Amino acid sequence: MTELVNAQHLGLAFSNHQVLKDLSFTIERGSMTSLIGPNGVGKTTLVRLLIGNLQPTEGQLVINPDRQHLNIGYVPQFRNLEAEYPLSIRSFVSLNQLDRRLPWKTRKERQALDQILAQTHLTSLQKTTVGNASGGEKQKAYLAQALISKPDLLILDESTASLDIETKEEVMALVAELNREYDLTVIFVTHDLELARKYTDHYLFLKHDQYEAGPMTQLDPNLELD
Repeated sequence: MTELVNAQHLGLAFSNHQVLKDLSFTIERGSMTSLIGPNGVGKTTLVRLLIGNLQPTEGQLVINPDRQHLNIGYVPQFRNLEAEYPLSIRSFVSLNQLDRRLPWKTRKERQALDQILAQTHLTSLQKTTVGNASGGEKQKAYLAQALISKPDLLILDESTASLDIETKEEVMALVAELNREYDLTVIFVTHDLELARKYTDHYLFLKHDQYEAGPMTQLDPNLELD
């Protein structure tokens, strides 16, 4: 594997408040990494650094070192759109298609949309309005929307937090399948250690003023998050 992300002595401070300090880790291409830790330790801040919404005040963050641009797909925590939300799942997913120079979809765009709907098991539901879809179907639509632009890195930001156990498993099994098939690099921000252990192979555990990282097999089996 080659590195997709390399952080060396990374830090970020707002005024007199140090959010992240002396954080060093790597994320390999094609890996699935869980970003875990109690609330308030900087997980969201780190995600914003990775996306590029923030810049570090200390250290160095090198992303995608052998390419000029990193395409990132982002899936947020479950948001229950109102039943009146009018877009079909197909139209909702297509909102993230990149080429908007034309007022219609090209054949290539339609084929890409068909493919991602099939991969996320949404083909039979594509005409269903998002507002009338189940929680799991909505979250898979968010996932498909993130994947339509063929990201190098997929960030799942507490994406399973509000789902029932069966739906959590369904979403994460789908992500793991896509990871294996396309060598997709995944960062899974979560408090669910059971899901993290089952579906990811590495972890980055942020604590107050310290951290640890490594293969998931090395994570303390008795660990509980606040």
